[in-house]
Amino acid sequence: MKNLTSGFFKVLEECKEELQLPGHIISDFYHYWKEDYSLLNRDMGCAIICMSKKLDLIDASGKLHHGNTQEFATKHGAASDVATKLIEILHGCEKTHEAVEDECMRALEIAKCFRTDIHQLNWAPKMDVIVTEVLTEM
Repeated sequence: MKNLTSGFFKVLEECKEELQLPGHIISDFYHYWKEDYSLLNRDMGCAIICMSKKLDLIDASGKLHHGNTQEFATKHGAASDVATKLIEILHGCEKTHEAVEDECMRALEIAKCFRTDIHQLNWAPKMDVIVTEVLTEM
């Protein structure tokens, strides 16, 4: 999960500039894996969509692209069975929140659902390690 998260974060700055997102968006991502951190900011959902598009993780209809997501996960260190499980979780979260009309709010709800499920599996990465690695690569 650590390598996946840092791989995903690499396009955050690009999206932040493109969408003219406020500075606090970095803080929201920093705290993402903390279960007690409330994710309520619509901007974060918009950033997730932008990042996902740049990484080709969603298709033209805005749905999870299973093949590309599987490839992204395995490229960033996930074993095949772990990548498959991540896609199952994301797909389930996507289905649960498909009725949310605002695409940024839907992405935010999917992200919250994903975080909860990853914590239930005890797969959540330690943020201090991720931030150190991402900052080192910048």
